[in-house]
Amino acid sequence: MARRKPATVHGLLAIDKPAGITSHDVVDRVRGLLKERKVGHAGTLDPDATGVLLLGVGDATRLLRYLDVVPGGTMDKPSTSKTYTAEVVLGTETSTLDASGEVTATHDMSETIATMTIEWVQGIVDAALSGLIMQTPPMVSALKVDGRRLHELAREGIEIERQARPVTVHRFDVLSVEANVVCIRVECSSGTYVRTLAADLGHLLGGGAHVRDLRRVRVGHFDVADCVVLDVLTAEVIGEWLRPVSDCVRALSRVAPNDLIRAAVKVGRVLPETVFDGSGPGPWAVVEGDDVLAVFEPFANHKVGEGMARPAIVLRA
Repeated sequence: MARRKPATVHGLLAIDKPAGITSHDVVDRVRGLLKERKVGHAGTLDPDATGVLLLGVGDATRLLRYLDVVPGGTMDKPSTSKTYTAEVVLGTETSTLDASGEVTATHDMSETIATMTIEWVQGIVDAALSGLIMQTPPMVSALKVDGRRLHELAREGIEIERQARPVTVHRFDVLSVEANVVCIRVECSSGTYVRTLAADLGHLLGGGAHVRDLRRVRVGHFDVADCVVLDVLTAEVIGEWLRPVSDCVRALSRVAPNDLIRAAVKVGRVLPETVFDGSGPGPWAVVEGDDVLAVFEPFANHKVGEGMARPAIVLRA
């Protein structure tokens, strides 16, 4: 069997995704422009949604999971927040919870719409849809269950039971109320579904709702102002927008390599966390210039004990 050709281009791309295409469509576009197969994305955006989509190229694909982790966070409980703007359309529920779906129910909310104010809606949001809440992922999400993405099952007409899970809504601002449309801005933890928040708000207001014009304006340290519009990218200019691989771990604690760390990276050996004292909490990125050599994560088992760190990703031995 022929060995796969190693990647020759490495870095991070921050794309302002347009509406009407999938996140994977963006990946395919970048693969074609760079003539590079090793491209992946972090944090799927719905086809109708726009905004910040982060793509890894080459070595950066192995580090995309760290975009959702900050020092003190863990891989199973990411700490990075994401910020969205959207419009909540009251009175109509859809099969996808957004404007692209089929109408499944309508509600006469005229009395509520006639009297609601920003302050009143904000009070309902603060009481029920802010802070740590339990949320059931929608069937149209990219979440995998038994190896299948929920939206794939939904297209086949299959609906399965989903477990509610905790998410954190750091901030939920009601920006305006006009007729049957409530404009919102939400800062939330990774894994939060704004379309579900919109549907829940409709129910709390005594009817139903769906979301439209969903736009992700920030992911961790990356703002939509940092992004390039997809239509601007050509084979000639895409390299100018490629960020260094080290940008994938810029939210992590950074460590300059010394002889002890280099030796551990080379053979995959665990180290005491005390080696990284003064660098901040883990995970720790071992960075030299713009090169990421490895990422160490907190580690413990019965053999090595507590308070250790292992090289979870090694890019340069």
